[in-house]
Amino acid sequence: MQRIGIAGIGNISTIYLDNLTGMFGKRVQLTAVTDVIRERAEKAAADYGVKMFDSVDAMINSSDIDITLNLTQPQYHFDVAFTSVQAGKHVYNEKPLCSTREEARQLFNLAAEKGVRIGAAPDTFLGAGIQTCIKLIDDGWIGKPVAATAFMACHGHEHWHPAPEFYYKNGGGPMFDMGPYYLTALVSLLGPVTRVCGSAKMGQKTRTITSKPLNGAVIDVEVHTHIAGVLDFSCGAVGTIITSFDVYSHTLPFIEIYGTEGTIRVPDPNSFGGPVFVKRFYAAEWSAIPLLKEHAENSRGLGITDMAEAIEEGRQHRASGELAFHVLDIMHGIHDASASGKYYKLKSKCKRPAAL
Repeated sequence: MQRIGIAGIGNISTIYLDNLTGMFGKRVQLTAVTDVIRERAEKAAADYGVKMFDSVDAMINSSDIDITLNLTQPQYHFDVAFTSVQAGKHVYNEKPLCSTREEARQLFNLAAEKGVRIGAAPDTFLGAGIQTCIKLIDDGWIGKPVAATAFMACHGHEHWHPAPEFYYKNGGGPMFDMGPYYLTALVSLLGPVTRVCGSAKMGQKTRTITSKPLNGAVIDVEVHTHIAGVLDFSCGAVGTIITSFDVYSHTLPFIEIYGTEGTIRVPDPNSFGGPVFVKRFYAAEWSAIPLLKEHAENSRGLGITDMAEAIEEGRQHRASGELAFHVLDIMHGIHDASASGKYYKLKSKCKRPAAL
């Protein structure tokens, strides 16, 4: 059984702590935690009965863990992951994999040298909702997929997040924050992307925080906050994606897949459940489709659990570094296309993840 140590005890850590010691507790072993704010790590260690380390380096270089679960803020993903791989430990990063393609390539080169694995969130595509949609596509319910749409639009996180500034700094923005959920879902449904184009803009130069405890503080925005992209998939389908922190209200779907014989309405890719709807070409109404039985609830931790079992079984893990790097390449590619006014041809490759 693989032993996991968590680096970073923040907003997202609670569900990982609960699930790795709960629903996945018989498949992996959570053994350690660490955080730059010592009190957070001390509380998590006491609450979950694991060891607390004073620093990331100390935890990674200890004999207490086999896999580092990297839940630090995005700008620290590369440094923590590189340290883990350098120490001969597998690593599973929260999204995005890294801030840049260059960092990701360095990480993969070192991982190959050290013989360790890289995995990355999101793992929501392994949930019952999207897995049900994958089965519907593979079973021919909508014929051959020809197009897809994906929309994530809100007015930013300064209205609810207790410390939202990093969402508007390099490595943040709606594409790098929420895009991984939508793009990972699309790749799991339709396979890899070959080229992209798009347009990106900054809606506002500053943002005023209205959430507590920083109500009234002003953020200088450094990133694009409305991004529209077009994706050409290797299967022949054409996709459209919009991610935005500049929209107050809309009536757009999360994701829809259009085929030669019908349409699938895909659930929120930031969740594991449904609902899933299908409308065949001859049908008058949408039909709700029963979900596959497993992982309809919040199952964060499923990706690293699958990775841990894949290490022991000698197979490919599903929430893989290759998948995460392909998604990172797509996100940067859309921004590159906007800056250049030209299509960006993807240099990364990945396989469509195996269904559960």
